[in-house]
Parts: sequence; structure tokens; C-alpha cells
Amino acid sequence: MDSFSARDAKVATDAAQIERIASPDDFKNGADYGRIDPEVAKYTTGERVEISEAESRRLRRLIDRRVLPIMIFTYFLQALDKGTMSFTSIMGIQEDTNLHGQQYSWLTTCIYIAILVVEYPINRLIARLPIAKLLSTAIIGWGTILALHAACHNFAGLVTVRTLLGIFESVCQPSFLVMSSMWYKRSEQAETVTYWYMMNGGQQIVGGLLAYCFSLIGNDGPITSWQSIFITYGCISVLYGVFVLFWLPDSPMRAKCFSEEDKRLMVERVRSNETGLQNRKFRPEQVKEALLDVQTWCYCFIQICTTLPTSGLGAFANIIIKGFGFTTLQTQLLAMVLGAFIIAVLLGSTWLVKRTGQNLWVMLGFVVPSFVGTIVLMTVANTNTATEAGLLISYYICLSFWAAQTLAMSMLTRNVAGQTKRSVAVAMNFIAWAAGNAIGPQVFLSWDAPRYFIAFSTHLGCYTLLVLVILLLRWHLRRQNKQRDRLAAEGVSEAKDENHTRAFEDLTDQQNPNFRYMY
Repeated sequence: MDSFSARDAKVATDAAQIERIASPDDFKNGADYGRIDPEVAKYTTGERVEISEAESRRLRRLIDRRVLPIMIFTYFLQALDKGTMSFTSIMGIQEDTNLHGQQYSWLTTCIYIAILVVEYPINRLIARLPIAKLLSTAIIGWGTILALHAACHNFAGLVTVRTLLGIFESVCQPSFLVMSSMWYKRSEQAETVTYWYMMNGGQQIVGGLLAYCFSLIGNDGPITSWQSIFITYGCISVLYGVFVLFWLPDSPMRAKCFSEEDKRLMVERVRSNETGLQNRKFRPEQVKEALLDVQTWCYCFIQICTTLPTSGLGAFANIIIKGFGFTTLQTQLLAMVLGAFIIAVLLGSTWLVKRTGQNLWVMLGFVVPSFVGTIVLMTVANTNTATEAGLLISYYICLSFWAAQTLAMSMLTRNVAGQTKRSVAVAMNFIAWAAGNAIGPQVFLSWDAPRYFIAFSTHLGCYTLLVLVILLLRWHLRRQNKQRDRLAAEGVSEAKDENHTRAFEDLTDQQNPNFRYMY
């Protein structure tokens, strides 16, 4: 074909400009090295390198020991830092800082308004800068800001530091989505994303226990219990950020902790992803594709429909549980049970996806209990110990929809290819995520306490829309795969390339006929 001849000619020209480990003969294939990132090109040839299952497991263990713990503990620390406001809400911070009306709600909302504003610029920085250095700087920044919460004595001071906290923490989740797709195969990304995202539950367990301990300090001394928790968590975050700076590699290509051969194999290991690995060139046509792609908008709506309930239920968790009749100390300890339930939901959903290969049906199944729990909270009055326990269990199962939120994020890393397109899609995803989180606490109106009928009615609407979006997304992705399978059956070689020749050429999922969507 003429197009392939032209591309081969271009390869010959580009090859001379790229310093590579491979021999010159490696350029004699269908790959267009003009589209491949120079750092990636040093560690790959145009032909697929077969890696045995045993070798793949060995490489994954190396990655799991070096990269995965950083993602897990960093996200745990971020969730713990962000969740301190919920724990301190019943430790005297509202009284000491003279919060009234909807001011407490705005302390959560302002974080996500900040993320809304900075999310796209942050994603451009993630695409262009060494990701480990950017992440460690952000951790040090948010730790410093968190410690400064203790110096605030009014709403103006708190809303300022909370807004700055949102700016620094906006680096974390997008970075982890990029890292998950950079280091792991598509078949591994759902569980990888789940491992770090389930730290939302982990912080509820550890945070509840620590908050209980800090509550014992009391508010009679020079430093109150809520001030102590902010200072402690902030200092730990700063020290940890310095550790990440020296421990976490920026990419497989820059990982000095691995041998040259292992780095080459790590790059080859993710070739079959067909989503690329790294490319710092900005491609305007991919921006347009991201904005017009049905699936990117579906991921946005999934985020809005899940984060709106999540943020409200999270920010008001202790207030809601205490409203069932539990004491402050009992409420802090019951948050640990909630954390364990969240972890069980996320691990259970990932296990089902791994066993069945059905991402969207599993997501749909985990939305059903949220309907049930919310309806119970709206219709059953708290009259005795039995209903108190029943309402608490119903509150827990409301959060089963978290499975949909986590799986949707992992689907974005698996189904969106092209580095510019992905950066735009991730930015869109987290703008929607921030919008839902910003709105969520605002539907919990102070005059609607303690039953919060307006908030829970809004949540039911979100779950209904979520079901419709999941069904639409499944129909769309299934249709796309059928079209590509038909091309492959008709003999179009580009739609059935088992060598994944063009995997690192920074093609989008729509540009690459060999790409298949996971749903």
C-alpha cells in the first residue's frame, strides 16, 4: 500500500535522528518512529518481543514493590488528609472557628472548586513534566497547607487553606491514572486502580481510630484535639513527600533502580495495551476527538453521578451517624466499619470483573444496593435500637455505588489512547469529579437535618441517571468493537495486528483499528 511505503520512507529519515539502543535494522518495519516518543524509542523495536508468563510476573513483582506502594500510601495519605475535616467536625472545630449555616459545607466545596479551575493545567503539567518530581512536590505542598489548618480561627482562614489544599491535591489522582497505564497491562489496571482507590476506605478505618485517639486529648489545653490532628498529619505528609522524591521513578525508561534489560522488557510488556506509554508532543486533533467522543462524556457523567453522593455522604458521614443517636466516640469508631465496607465493595467488584470480564454489568449490579439503602434512610424513622442499627446498615450499603466510580476510572485508562487525548479525557473526568464533589455537600441543607430528605432524593436521581449512562456506554463500546471485528474478518490487516506494531505511535483509540475496547 502507498501509505505504508510513505511511512517506511519517513521511518528511514526519523531513524537517524533518534538515539536508540536497538540496531539500525530494527527500523525496517511498519512502525513510524516519527510519532514515537524518543525516550520510548530507545527501549523498543517495531516488532513485538515475546515475554513469557513467568517473566511477566517477575517484572510485575518489581513494579509492585517499587511503584504500587507509593500509589497506595500516597492516596491513603491524601484521603486521610482530606478526610480530617469530617472527623474534626465533631471535635469542636465548628464551635472554635464560629462556623454557622452552610459554612461547614463550603469548606468541602471550595476544595473541588479549586480542582475545577486547575485540573486541565495540572494535566498538561503531568503530560510534560517528570511525574514523580511533580507528585512529590505536590505532597510536600499539601502537607504544609494541612498543618496550617491549625492556625485558622475563622471561616475566612479555613476556606483559604482548604482551597490551597485542593490545588495541591489535584495532582494525585490524575497522576495515578497515568502511572497505572504506564506501568501495568490493561488486564491489570482495574485491580491496580482499585488497590490505591480503596484507600478511601483505609483512611476511614485508620482515620476513625486515630480520630478517636485525638478526641481523648480534649479541647482544654493550649492545642486542641482538632488542631493536633492537622499538625500531625501535615508534618507526616511533608516528610513522606521528600521520600517520594528519591524513591519513585518517573517512568520505566528513567527507572535507575532497574537494569537496562528490565526497562526494555517493561516497555515491551505494555505494548499490547495499544494505549501508548509516553509522548510529550501536543496534538490538537486529539483534543477535538476527546471532546467529541461519546465514551469520554460517559465517564464524566459517571463521575458526577457518583461523586455528588460520595462527597455529601463523606463530608456529613459523622454528622449523619451521630444523628442516629450514637455518641461522638462511638461515631468515630463506627467510621472504621464504614471503611471496611468500602474496601470490601471495591475488592469484590474488581474480583467479579476479573472473573467475568464484564466491567459495566458489574458496575450496574453494585448500584442496586444504593437504591435500597437510600430508600430505607428516607422512609424509616429512628424510633428504637433496632431501627438505629438498621439505619446505620442502610447508610453503609448506600456507598456500594463506589464500585462504579472506581471501575469507570480504570476503564478510562484502558479505553482512551493517545497521550493528548488521554490528558484531555482525564482532565474532563476530574473536572466532572470535582463538580460532583463541589455540589454534593450543598444538597445537605442545615435546615433539612437530621433526615436530609432533599439530599437523599437528589442521590436517587443520580443513581437513576448512572444506570442509563452505564447502559449507553456498554452499547457504544460493544458497537465499536463489532465494527473493528468486521474489518478484521474482511482481511484488513491493520485491524488484526497481533504484533501490535503501531502500539507506541501515539495513535488514539479511534485512529487505531487494532484497538479493542474493554467493557
